[in-house]
Amino acid sequence: QVQLVESGGGSVQVGGSLRLSCAASGGTFSSFAVGWFRRAPGQEREFVAATTWSAGLTYYADSFLGRFTISRDIDKNTVYLQMSGLKPEDTAVYYCAAGARSMSEHVREYDRWGQGTQVTGSS
Repeated sequence: QVQLVESGGGSVQVGGSLRLSCAASGGTFSSFAVGWFRRAPGQEREFVAATTWSAGLTYYADSFLGRFTISRDIDKNTVYLQMSGLKPEDTAVYYCAAGARSMSEHVREYDRWGQGTQVTGSS
């Protein structure tokens, strides 16, 4: 039973950068894929990026490609989301998720979720 804990959120000026971390405890990210999702105020949860745990292959939603980077550190049992060029519309609660059998953009494919961490792109 893996517990996921996100950290690194905060308020950042427009154009700034932030790195989110998701640490796993009580287990490992030894499933095929781990992902990041976000939910903006009044919006549905949307897919951001995913990575395969073993090989580090990545998959991004088009809107984040080139601006956000997902990575993982196997030894630290941690997955990261490096965000750059933050915009006000990036304001959302960001969640990491695990348990997917493939790099999926669908919420239902993941069965383990963190509490989320708030990111605010301030202007």
